[in-house]
Amino acid sequence: MDIPLPSRDALKAQAKRLRASLLAAGRPCTHAQALEAVAHQWGARDWNTLSARARDHGQPCYRPGQRVSGRYLGHRFAGRIKAARSMPQGHYALTLRFDQPVDVVESQHFSCLRQQVNCVVNPNGRSNRATSNGQPHVVIFDAWAGG
Repeated sequence: MDIPLPSRDALKAQAKRLRASLLAAGRPCTHAQALEAVAHQWGARDWNTLSARARDHGQPCYRPGQRVSGRYLGHRFAGRIKAARSMPQGHYALTLRFDQPVDVVESQHFSCLRQQVNCVVNPNGRSNRATSNGQPHVVIFDAWAGG
């Protein structure tokens, strides 16, 4: 499982703690050396590469029990994440449980209610799968911005 990359400020704080820890152990290092060490720990070639990958805020990290809202097949929903699995390139496989069932049929002659769906979303909270008119099956609004 990939660990989501923390914010740039969190990475700088990690370097500061590393530097303090090394100094306490009698092995002083410069701030630049600590930044480079943190970059290597995160699998980057150097600090500039890691800093470019990091965001000013942390990357989204979906987790079971998290409240989310958005659109499913064009219908607004609110609910919880029942299951979440990290995938390559920042994608997540999610099981969403809606508070209220969503009618996924446009016809007036019958209905098909869904209260739980499985989906894969990209780092922006959008599914790659789309309807015939090009709209993503799932769009999650600001899922990582808070509660």
